[in-house]
Amino acid sequence: MPLNLFSVSSCLLKCLKSFHYSPQRGFRGGAASLSSASLKGRSCLTLKDFSSDEIKRLLWVSADLKHQIKHGKQYLPLLQGKAIAMIFEKRSTRTRMSTETGFALLGGHPCFLTSQDIHLGVNESCTDTARVLSGLCDIVLARVYSHSTLEELDQEASIPIINGLSELYHPIQILADFLTLQEHYGSLSGLTVSWIGDGNNVLHSFMMTAAKLGVHLKVATPKGYEPDKGVTEEAQRLSKHHGTQLVLTSDPMEAAHDSNVLVTDTWVSMGQEEEKKRRLKDFHGYQITMQTGNVAKPDWTFLHCLPRKMEEVNDQVFYSSRSLVFPEAENRKWTIMGLMVSLLTDYTPQISMPKF
Repeated sequence: MPLNLFSVSSCLLKCLKSFHYSPQRGFRGGAASLSSASLKGRSCLTLKDFSSDEIKRLLWVSADLKHQIKHGKQYLPLLQGKAIAMIFEKRSTRTRMSTETGFALLGGHPCFLTSQDIHLGVNESCTDTARVLSGLCDIVLARVYSHSTLEELDQEASIPIINGLSELYHPIQILADFLTLQEHYGSLSGLTVSWIGDGNNVLHSFMMTAAKLGVHLKVATPKGYEPDKGVTEEAQRLSKHHGTQLVLTSDPMEAAHDSNVLVTDTWVSMGQEEEKKRRLKDFHGYQITMQTGNVAKPDWTFLHCLPRKMEEVNDQVFYSSRSLVFPEAENRKWTIMGLMVSLLTDYTPQISMPKF
């Protein structure tokens, strides 16, 4: 009998430990589940490699840091004594400012490296660069032309590598987008996001993430500008697994119909300048206007990762109350901070888990 009582008590204790309790938060079974999703030591080349719980944890940590630092005016030196190497083959306002200021705000030391400072794969191989940086800093963020560069860095480095942008994915942008939508709508599950534009790296990251958060995705691209075939096949698999909708079309109005969120991006990316004239012709009819929004849901909002050109979205939408582009840009800072903290520490959020 005592043995049976001990077994029952042990079982009860394990069940109680599956919940997390604090006087401020109360019991949250879901929060306990996300708390166990440690990401320390991982790299982030694409959100394809992250589960639903892991992405939610990244958003939770980001929301927590924003709450404590911006609203609570707290100083959290979570990265004190650590350094990040920021490799930029391609210039960027938001990626540089968010990473550099965010890492410093957390007590760390950012080192910015352009093509004039470090000739990645030219004067020194990616293999050697990865091994050298592994002994000089704690984490690397690389904004590169080729995704294979990131894969080689990650293979050879002994520290986490973050994709600051490649031609295939832009994961840190999508984390900011979903934090922005969570803040605005109160939750993510059940939302419909419509992408109207080029089948590019930002869209690819949406496709690797949306279904995992219960978000439906509609995609309108001109013929010849569809997303990568392999990415599309994986997105279809994810959509089926998570029970969400994935619609692919060439009709912008079809994609916008009954959508909560309209999203676009540049039609001419860096390195595509010679294609500008042809691209502007091929994307005719894809500009997002209030007419586009007329077929969306009454609560529709607009996102753009910036920088924006007039042909992609007109001023009436871009500067309207429906536009979330500037909160979205600010959230680049809080989400990269959340990602860096998650990859480098065992930090547990102090606020209640947001509703996803």
